[in-house]
Amino acid sequence: MKINIRKNGNAVRKAGYIAALVLAPLFLSSCNDWLDVRPDTEQKENDQFSTENGFQTALTGCYLQMASMNAYGLNLTMTSVENLADLWRINSSTSRYGERDLSRHEYTTDNAKSTIKSIYTTLFKTIAQANLIIKNAEDNTGVFKEKRMHDVILGEAYAIRAYCQLDILRLFGQMPNGGEKEVKLPYSEATSITDIPQYYSFAEYAAKLKSDIERAESLLKDSDPATIYPYNRTYATGEEYEKNEYLMYRQMRLNYWAVRALHARMALYTGDKDAALTIARDLINAQLADGTPVRALSGLKDYGSGYTTCPNECYFSISKYDIKDYAVNYFTDNENNVVSSYGANQFAISHEMLEKLFEGEAIESHNRYSGLWNQSLKDGDGYLWVGFKRYCFDDKVVNPNLYYQIIPMLRTSEMYLIVMETSTDLTEVNQLYVEYMKSHNVARPRMFTSLSDVATWIENEYRREFYGEGQMFYTYKRLGEKNILWNKTEANENTYIIPLPETEYDPSEIK
Repeated sequence: MKINIRKNGNAVRKAGYIAALVLAPLFLSSCNDWLDVRPDTEQKENDQFSTENGFQTALTGCYLQMASMNAYGLNLTMTSVENLADLWRINSSTSRYGERDLSRHEYTTDNAKSTIKSIYTTLFKTIAQANLIIKNAEDNTGVFKEKRMHDVILGEAYAIRAYCQLDILRLFGQMPNGGEKEVKLPYSEATSITDIPQYYSFAEYAAKLKSDIERAESLLKDSDPATIYPYNRTYATGEEYEKNEYLMYRQMRLNYWAVRALHARMALYTGDKDAALTIARDLINAQLADGTPVRALSGLKDYGSGYTTCPNECYFSISKYDIKDYAVNYFTDNENNVVSSYGANQFAISHEMLEKLFEGEAIESHNRYSGLWNQSLKDGDGYLWVGFKRYCFDDKVVNPNLYYQIIPMLRTSEMYLIVMETSTDLTEVNQLYVEYMKSHNVARPRMFTSLSDVATWIENEYRREFYGEGQMFYTYKRLGEKNILWNKTEANENTYIIPLPETEYDPSEIK
């Protein structure tokens, strides 16, 4: 069945809604100025991109937009997309009605629509700003003092667009591996209010994604400091090579290695398993010129140090200085993760869910079992629940900005799981499995005897590994899973295809 998204003019309204978001203010620009559609609007854009610093500021604005709570700062990592996967128990007395409805897969309620629209809008605001950077960086190469800075900024802008557009596809697109419904989606390259994004079929959309990612890879390969220095040196001071501070902290940006990891994620989702396998395998084995691994598994080290976000295996992470301020309200209700209360508006899991989550695993040593979950939450009636600790930490920690106040976006663990899922070599799979489980403090895991056993384990492992990172709903959708754990209703295409917002663009909504 083909969905005709242009019926009753909805597509035109949606297209206008997306295109008009390009007038969202550039970072630190006046909203009113950018909504003032007069001949000098183009001049304001020219002024913004008349200096190298202007490009840097605009790109920083993209990352800040991605870090907003309507996007990866909350909804697309910890809450909304995790509720789509039924990962949280929501209190019956909650006032977070949108999250409740998403967990029930009731997408037509006003509360659910509002939450979905906020996610959609924020993604397209980010994409629109990335498009402005792309357009101006390609037109104004003379602004840059050196080619390297031009290529880094342009490469990251292409990568940001691809990262956000991939999640538009994963949320709102058709089933990637079979299904009756066909959904066309907008892939926005709009830079003006007069530009209406074109809608593409799944295959066409996937081709656009691949093109953007490959463009980002080609730009960053010879310009990104992360291809020369280890991650822990790109944020150290005093590097002879890095006299420009803007090129530091590469682990918190879409650097070359992160774009490669994004390529592997995209290839797996769109069905190109061979490409996913090749890229993920290359990343696992990737080394710098001095033999330093680019990004090794870090679970043993990080969990041992209390770094529950696994910062040392993040190819890309978002810096979020205030993450603890709202994480404790959503998950533990206590700043130091000790015995605390489970309130009506918090998300938690039951002890039965925790045991099911780690069923068959060596919980006596497993560092995620002990490190991520606070098993002492109590509700008003004295019943015990399990709180989530990934984004909550003690006030006395050292270097919170590098090791705690981050949201993982792409990690080495995902590359291991991609290879284990797509490889047909059981020996290779078992070798990687041993390495992977060692990083979780499980020294002697049981070995796989068949690839079918691996497939069953992979689905469960995505749930365990990426809790609170926003990956499980997409995994269910990619696999066409009919039985979502902890949901009593069989999932189908209507469960997995989130309806696009139908509201026309309203300029007053741009903040």
